[in-house]
Amino acid sequence: MTGSTADGREALHRKYLEERDKRLSDDREQQYLDTAGDFADFAEDPHAPAPIEREPVEEEVDVLVVGAGFGGMLTASKLRDAGIDDFRIVDIAADFGGTWYWNRYPGVRCDIEAYIYMPRLEEVGTVPTERYATGAEIFAHSQRFAEHWDLYDKALFQTRVERIAWDEDALRWIVTTDRGDRIRARFVSVSQGPLAKVKLPKIPSIRDFEGKIFHSARWDYAYSGGSQEGGFDGLSDKTVGVIGTGATGVQIVPAIADDAKQLYVFQRTPSSVAPRGNHPTDADWFGNQPSGWLRERADNFVRMINFMMPERDMVADCWTDFFQRFAAQTKRREEAGEEFDMHAVMQAADYEKMDAVRDHVAEVVEDPETAEALKPWYNFLCKRPLYSDDFLQAFNKPNVHLVDTEGRGVERITAGGLVANGREYELDTIVFATGFDVGAPPHKVGEYEVFGRGGLTLDEKWQDGVVSVHGTKLTGFPNFFIVGAAAQGIAIFNYTSVLEIQSDHAAAVIAKCLREGIAAFEVTREAEARWQERMDETYIDRSHFYEECTPGFLNNEGNFRDKPTYIGGTFGAGPIEYTKIVQGWVERDFARDTETLAADETVTA
Repeated sequence: MTGSTADGREALHRKYLEERDKRLSDDREQQYLDTAGDFADFAEDPHAPAPIEREPVEEEVDVLVVGAGFGGMLTASKLRDAGIDDFRIVDIAADFGGTWYWNRYPGVRCDIEAYIYMPRLEEVGTVPTERYATGAEIFAHSQRFAEHWDLYDKALFQTRVERIAWDEDALRWIVTTDRGDRIRARFVSVSQGPLAKVKLPKIPSIRDFEGKIFHSARWDYAYSGGSQEGGFDGLSDKTVGVIGTGATGVQIVPAIADDAKQLYVFQRTPSSVAPRGNHPTDADWFGNQPSGWLRERADNFVRMINFMMPERDMVADCWTDFFQRFAAQTKRREEAGEEFDMHAVMQAADYEKMDAVRDHVAEVVEDPETAEALKPWYNFLCKRPLYSDDFLQAFNKPNVHLVDTEGRGVERITAGGLVANGREYELDTIVFATGFDVGAPPHKVGEYEVFGRGGLTLDEKWQDGVVSVHGTKLTGFPNFFIVGAAAQGIAIFNYTSVLEIQSDHAAAVIAKCLREGIAAFEVTREAEARWQERMDETYIDRSHFYEECTPGFLNNEGNFRDKPTYIGGTFGAGPIEYTKIVQGWVERDFARDTETLAADETVTA
């Protein structure tokens, strides 16, 4: 079945809808559990030493940065660049790195080219060893990054923020933590990323299992043996079950396939898996690039994946391949003088791309039944596309078994294993490769509450939907920034680009306020209304596309129209236009869009 003919395209469309319908569930978002309360142990840190005993910190700073992942690191480094040294960083982890601190499971690797993903490579001096870096290498870069900008002395690790509250008399945020700290901050910037809040499947009887069970983001090497590099001798006599075939499962399965006695992979929906084509970095090539080339390369990638089609595709990888196919389809029709609909052209390119992905599965996987079960039947951008040179190959090993549940998922967990497709599988180990609550707002990810002017909470502010200016600043929350915002902000496959843009902006606004003696600023309701108007003007209705997609985080488990917060709620004109707007806002629109207080003014409620 291919999309090369009209009949083939119609048949594919029917097949896509049939496969989607198998996976639709009335539970939608309720099919997952928070790692809190009775399930809090699934989020405990297996990597950290015992918490360092210290006295509670009581201090006043210009800036408090919540989060020590890429967003917090970039914000802090740009504060340093602006000459702002009076800041504090707080994170529940025991080191810098965010996603790459927590995710140390076997095989973990970034699916975005390291040269555009790893932040500020030129300044830090890191030369990625491979085009697609391992998690261990990215974590090591995070540590070097922090050393380069002297961030370790600024950090309070293994510390959870509990409350962030605006003091209207003092014009300060009062931040308290679970370590008894009380920090008064003029500005607060929060950066809790999309791959931070662990998500568990709501499978009945999770606590009945008597073997070893954990989430991939809290991999237990004391149990498995080895390290991210391999050597999992603790699994040599174990039958392991991995639940999930998304980005995490695609990396874990081949990494442990040779070590586990038996490996069962439980699949609800197959991923789109194309060859990665990784290779070592040519150090001479890397070292001979001109200054600023990495930012230019990252911008070129953003343009490519937003259909802007620059003359040269600098990255030319599996991501941009789809957009090149779209451009080629468009060019053929233009040269033939045909009239055509752009959406139809995109769909034709999509069918062509996914035909190639399914052909690749058939070529690699030797067992026809397994190959058929691993073929994805949905549009290319319905789920995050994945790339691997060894995942599909793992199913050719005699000890690796795919259990395809055809969208139903695992039915229940038992004392000795789990039940899927009506059959009980005896297991020694269960690994939840079930991802994260990608669309959760930062305070939900960080598990703290934010109280703005008059005690207004973020939940109250957003009870009828997200309202903001640029997704990063809010009426009722003076001197407060969100770095990493998708809702009313932007979403890019290369998340580092989002963090670069929004951390630049936060640092620029803070620097302006400190330079000009502005004690507090707050965006106005009129400014929020203007941004909402701009959002409405540029809105691209993706409802039809995502409603036809198989359920996943990009369409809120099939609930896209009712809750389009992650993709549907982003700025429709795209990241290039968004960047121009936020870069010009500080000097052009700050005075129009804010109410400010000088240091000697008082606040009226």
